[in-house]
Amino acid sequence: MTDPFASPGAKAPPKPFTATEGRRQVRSFVLRQGRFTEAQQRAFDTQWPRFGLDYRGQPRDFDAVFGRHAPRVLEIGFGNGQALRFAARQDPDRDYIGIEVHAPGVGRLLNALAEDGSDHVRLYHHDAVEVLQNEIADDTLDEVRIYFPDPWHKKRHHKRRLVQPEFAALLVRKLSPSGRLHLATDWQAYVEHMWDVLDATAGLRNRNGPRGHGPRPPWRPQTHFETRGQRLGHGVWDLIYDRSGP
Repeated sequence: MTDPFASPGAKAPPKPFTATEGRRQVRSFVLRQGRFTEAQQRAFDTQWPRFGLDYRGQPRDFDAVFGRHAPRVLEIGFGNGQALRFAARQDPDRDYIGIEVHAPGVGRLLNALAEDGSDHVRLYHHDAVEVLQNEIADDTLDEVRIYFPDPWHKKRHHKRRLVQPEFAALLVRKLSPSGRLHLATDWQAYVEHMWDVLDATAGLRNRNGPRGHGPRPPWRPQTHFETRGQRLGHGVWDLIYDRSGP
């Protein structure tokens, strides 16, 4: 079968893996075939060695990766990379790790990081659950960000939602004792689900009180789609949780 990402003389981008749960695969994403441009392919060919991290399935020494010891921020499902790029440009004193399974978005962000010279950013093209479980040590993340994850709005698909009790407990383990979790969604049914899960998760405290939310913080840029949705009367909820307890 012809590789849809292949171009003459070029390597295909790394393939994301799927986390398994029990004996069956459970995915919070579907790999949709999108347009993969020549510029994005070139980004994988030329910029992946600089900004990319190949999944190895074993704990990673991020001090060695970044060449320094600094607080670390993880963004899960960064899409086209707009928020991650913005944050990295505004916050050079912290190291940023992004995870995304869709190759076009990774390629686009690779080009942007090269343009900005953001050497305090590294990217995974892989399943976030496996990266968290196997490559990131406990108590090491200053912050985890999850912006507009797929709401899987049909009831039969709710099990595919990323925010689940087991996943929330995993995040708590990875956050530092003073770490925080920031989520944003424009889907009311999903924010209700997030509250159900996260308000009940040991080790997390909702900064705005039970079932609370706050205004968009300055470190999250407003996207074009978010602006359009608000014009149509759609709500947007930003949830911030602090790690509490030992």
